[in-house]
Amino acid sequence: MYDVLIIGSGAAGLTLALSLPDDCKIAVLSKDVLTEGSTVYAQGGISAVLDATDSVDSHIEDTLNAGAGLCDEAAVRFTVENGASSIKWLLDAGVPFTREENDTNRLHLTREGGHSHRRIAHAADASGAAIEHTLVGQVRQRSNITLLEHHIAVDLITSRKLGHRSNRCIGAYVLNRKAKRIQTLQARFTVLATGGASKVYLYTSNPDGASGDGIAMAWRAGCRVANMEFMQFHPTCLYHPQAKSSLITEAVRGEGGRLLLPDGSRFMPRFDPRAELAPRDIVARAIDHEMKRLGLDCVYLDISHKPREFILSHFPNVYATCEQFGYDM
Repeated sequence: MYDVLIIGSGAAGLTLALSLPDDCKIAVLSKDVLTEGSTVYAQGGISAVLDATDSVDSHIEDTLNAGAGLCDEAAVRFTVENGASSIKWLLDAGVPFTREENDTNRLHLTREGGHSHRRIAHAADASGAAIEHTLVGQVRQRSNITLLEHHIAVDLITSRKLGHRSNRCIGAYVLNRKAKRIQTLQARFTVLATGGASKVYLYTSNPDGASGDGIAMAWRAGCRVANMEFMQFHPTCLYHPQAKSSLITEAVRGEGGRLLLPDGSRFMPRFDPRAELAPRDIVARAIDHEMKRLGLDCVYLDISHKPREFILSHFPNVYATCEQFGYDM
């Protein structure tokens, strides 16, 4: 019997586990090893107001504009207002965010689509991996947290399913992949931190585990499910048959990368005045439009005008991946 069962071992699930009291008996479930999930594949970083020239109101305005009138303004304000303190929490946990070369007391901030300021805190171009590995290191030190790797949640156990009139969640049925048997895990509280469902599409930069299990379990348990139409597609991935939609961080465009047609001409300025720094949905639709209009297999992302040293220092992992498949950034 656990106090809290957390299904999912990404940044959300691990942050919750670390934020609960030490006398709380916690179980964290992971489909695979703890570090396998969407968090570890994130590259760019986390946006927050961390510079004196930036403001909370500006970040809120950028977010509402990018949301095209569909945002919950209260949720946006809460998220933005708590952004800087969340970055501080991660720093205190030991996340090695990249710092300014000439002032190591300051974080190096990059820029991404939809943002009017540099406000992306990052760890080179592997921010998700830095965050995930740091948080995993922290939870492994907590004696009150049981880590159940290679366990897949099958369904939530609710009192109504057991014949009671009231309906509350009391745990989950879990497949122990190594033992090849179903286990029953009881908990006073169960938290779904299971990520999204992008693997329902043929092409996605999400890992195979993003298969919507948690959403389906929540629905079967009687939870409300909303906003399912908001499935994000990252605009830029490496086009290669063996690259498996390997992500190319948005920060490449934030640092001056340009989207080009095969003849070398830019096309984003025709779709949005922010060009390559427009929000992701606009950039993704523009790429899709040009590919269909011209019958292209792909378009091109060019940052070759930047010095080699700049690319190696800012995008070492993207550079290594591209080089592996025969591309020199």
